[in-house]
Amino acid sequence: MSAAPVDPSFYADFQGLDRLKSSAQHKDPQALREAARQFESLMTSMMLKSMRDASLGTGLGDSQETQTYQDMYDQQLSLQIAHGKGLGLADMLVQQLSRSNATASPATGATGAAAATPAVPTAATGSAPISSAQRAQFVRSLEPLATEAGKSLGVAPDTLIAQAALETGWGRNIPANAAGQSSYNLFGVKAVDSWGGASAAATTTEFDQGTATSTPALFRSYDSASQSVNDYVSLLQGSARYAGAVGTGADVQAFASALQRGGYATDPAYANKLVATAASLRQLRAGLKS
Repeated sequence: MSAAPVDPSFYADFQGLDRLKSSAQHKDPQALREAARQFESLMTSMMLKSMRDASLGTGLGDSQETQTYQDMYDQQLSLQIAHGKGLGLADMLVQQLSRSNATASPATGATGAAAATPAVPTAATGSAPISSAQRAQFVRSLEPLATEAGKSLGVAPDTLIAQAALETGWGRNIPANAAGQSSYNLFGVKAVDSWGGASAAATTTEFDQGTATSTPALFRSYDSASQSVNDYVSLLQGSARYAGAVGTGADVQAFASALQRGGYATDPAYANKLVATAASLRQLRAGLKS
């Protein structure tokens, strides 16, 4: 059964693109979805072209005219795919863009993650790209604490630093307490009913069947980064849900997968994001040594 053609004006009409860009900059969810679909359509079209180019040769009926019609068909097909279920790329982009626009880092389940802060509190969240120097400062500020925590958990310090970087946006996202002070929540641990300490309110991103939504939540508030790290160690050591993460050494994938299986975060891509952040940290270290 053939599907109705998709109106290509969203990528061929430059005024429409300008409107879409303006709406996306204002964080309009529908505009973000359309921008993601546009990107997926482009990538699908490139994939189809590569597949066509990889053919073994031309047929007897092939000509420049048939090639033109084939290109038009592929463009329409890519639009149709992107406006249907797609390849999943648009959904991933929407999740990432929603995550970037949230005032806190990753969404979580029962205990885990939102925004936090490095050992030395930073300024308020900004949209400008974080520099290598800022990342390096974040890493240096956490190294002593991560080293001690790593010994207790049997986990490489860089794995813990990478998780803190993922949770906090390298230290830029930080929930403040009622007095406007840093909560020092490095691992985005939520203040559930069993928590008897102070708390800080922040907006976080939760995922329900792969769909991201922003929601307010309470997070544990600490007096120092050291207190935050110690509480995180106690959380992993004292919960059977996260037992698989303890003793994973330098295996970031094993650590991240164990956290995700335990329900640390509701983000279905949490483990992959943690592995990617750890890889970024290794690249950062390599660059500092060169």
